[in-house]
Amino acid sequence: MSVKRVFLFAAYDPRGGVDDALVQYVRALSKFGRVVLVMDNDAQACELQKLAPYVVHSDGARHGEYDFGSYKRAYMYARAARMLRDCDVLYLVNDSVYGPLRPIGEMLDAMENLDADAFGPVAKPHHDHPHIQSWFIGCRPSVFNAPWFDEFMTSVTQQPDKGIITKLYEQGFSRRVTENGGTWKCLMTVPNRGIYNRVWDLYRRGLPFFKKVAFTRRRGALGGQILRVLDNVTPTMRRAIIHSARRVYGAQYVDKTLTRNPLKIMYRNVRHSLHKLLVEGI
Repeated sequence: MSVKRVFLFAAYDPRGGVDDALVQYVRALSKFGRVVLVMDNDAQACELQKLAPYVVHSDGARHGEYDFGSYKRAYMYARAARMLRDCDVLYLVNDSVYGPLRPIGEMLDAMENLDADAFGPVAKPHHDHPHIQSWFIGCRPSVFNAPWFDEFMTSVTQQPDKGIITKLYEQGFSRRVTENGGTWKCLMTVPNRGIYNRVWDLYRRGLPFFKKVAFTRRRGALGGQILRVLDNVTPTMRRAIIHSARRVYGAQYVDKTLTRNPLKIMYRNVRHSLHKLLVEGI
């Protein structure tokens, strides 16, 4: 019996567009379940139409509640449409990553084989608040049919800063699972800022995504790692990622960042370290 999945997808584009990288991601998910997508930006119908073949519903209107605000709206749509009545796994997914860099079915199967009520690809081992990273969360009916989950999702509101959002919603979801007698597990644990910085290592370990902001980390010093990953993806995905990054960060910056030159990479790492030491005092 095939697993029935629903993906609540949160997206954001500062220009209100739908680029090829987002289309590639949503299309990949649509092969494994129904997708409800909400953007936290105003998007014209012609842009959302690019996603129409792959989604049950899409909407683009600025709400200022970030990813969990989009999850909330997608959840309320799915609930009203009774999409959750025969759902085996509900996913909360956002577009803060590029991918999937390889077929995603293996990762879904691995997560769903974990003996847990909620799960994800990556956990952050925070000393006080360990949690599933909120860019990809899965949960079973024991979670998404529980009254606390409905209250948690529908109570999402705009917050003054991202630190509060992380505490209330990203950390808060995993905390609420355990507080209500559930369990959660992840395929891997990535401490500190590793999810941003260890692009090649995490890809080798099987993670079929990398964070978009890897392009700007360490003053562009991750360009060599990104290129190694891009060498292993399909030409279509490679073009989509580079085009998207150029839109977001600028073509000149991206082309400069994507280098294998060890001297340039070393120089950027040294500049980053000196800035942390002399300016930030870390």
